[in-house]
Amino acid sequence: MTSIEIGLWVTAGLLVMVLIGTRVAFAAAIAGLVGLLWIFWSKKGYDPEQFGWALGVAVKTAGQVPHSKVSSHALSLIPTFILIGYLAYYAGLTKALFTAAKRWVGWLPGGLGVSTVFATAGFAAVSGASVATSAVFARIAIPEMLAEGYDKRFAAGVVAAAGTLASLIPPSAILVIYAIIVEQDVGALLLAGFIPGAFSALIYGGMVVGMAMVWKKLGPPVTGFTWGQRFASLPGALPILFVVLIIIFFIYNPFGGDAWGTPTEGGALGAFVVFLIALFRGMRWPELKNALLETAKLSVMIFTIIWGVLIYVRFLGFADLPGAFSDWISTLDQSPMITLLMILCAYAVLGMFMDAIGMLLLTLPIVYPAVIALNGGEAVTAADSAFGMNATGCAIWFGIIVVKMAELCLITPPIGLNCFVVAGVRPELSVQDVFRGAAPFFVADALTIAGLVAFPAIVLYLPGLLLGL
Repeated sequence: MTSIEIGLWVTAGLLVMVLIGTRVAFAAAIAGLVGLLWIFWSKKGYDPEQFGWALGVAVKTAGQVPHSKVSSHALSLIPTFILIGYLAYYAGLTKALFTAAKRWVGWLPGGLGVSTVFATAGFAAVSGASVATSAVFARIAIPEMLAEGYDKRFAAGVVAAAGTLASLIPPSAILVIYAIIVEQDVGALLLAGFIPGAFSALIYGGMVVGMAMVWKKLGPPVTGFTWGQRFASLPGALPILFVVLIIIFFIYNPFGGDAWGTPTEGGALGAFVVFLIALFRGMRWPELKNALLETAKLSVMIFTIIWGVLIYVRFLGFADLPGAFSDWISTLDQSPMITLLMILCAYAVLGMFMDAIGMLLLTLPIVYPAVIALNGGEAVTAADSAFGMNATGCAIWFGIIVVKMAELCLITPPIGLNCFVVAGVRPELSVQDVFRGAAPFFVADALTIAGLVAFPAIVLYLPGLLLGL
């Protein structure tokens, strides 16, 4: 049996384990270890006396992966970005942000839903985790919407869908993970997420207004705020903008010249600034303790998934499955764009059964080289490429698109993590209520993805200023 065949059998086994409910981290680690053992033993002709040797080499190879990869300097971004979000919540910044949004756009049809979308987008700019964002706004926004007579499914769906914006709008933990997997510049990918994130938020907002206009009972407008009240709400929300500007200026130095620091240092500085703001606004030890504990829990979950999946990725390298898949994709007798759309559809289906981070970690080592090959390879110029951009531009563009696909997975049954989080925070809502409320936002996500595919400049404009794409 060839290494490619071993790779296919082990991958099939991994999918079976995931489908029967095995945690992605453990399923990937088991599949990777078994695959490595199979590869090494096959090289010895399956000699029973060599099984112990093959097992020892497989265990050593698998054991080296977690430390060598997770000790990456760039991964330290993840806990700092998550900590920023939790500190902002316990400092009361999220409540202030929602209040400001409510007073400025609450007069629209479905105004509190639109306020939730825009407030969530603002909070996403200081929070790196979609799950945390959904949990925060389930506590803040849903009670107010229900008090104003909003349909409970509609209110829950808005929060679950808007929470996904944290995956795209920097600082984003999942964008950092993507950058590390495909070995691209973290700062460029984070910068690329701003305009697509705002674009997605506008489409969400438009979807909420459209639904509230057609079905008026879903969400009535909220009126009665004076201009004085509107302007009075802005100072409470300004610290969010202040923190975002600090991180951007520190990482990208818009005045020209070298950056003032790395993204990791920018994330740490942002966390420190939010910590000071939280102390000034009255945060005490119990709130700080909760923020640290929640950050630790979410960070450990993410790192555990990374550890397990990286063992599987190491096996894929020995099996040469990414290279074989890339060669096969590049020989298909059809338009590269059609092939790309087929890949995105496959992500939509896969996302029904896997969490976003696990899905990307498992698939990107195979899919990413294939997409680069579709575009024309690592050395292609924009003029000669299939998608009208060089390899770096293609990596950034595909990264934003695939992260947006991962956002879709967060509200897709039966796994949709954001929906489970919202239902868990609000006992008056069932998981079925949340999934039904989030269903219309599949259309909004489809429109966003179509826009990003059709108009790559939405993604590449800002990183183009940094990298000259």
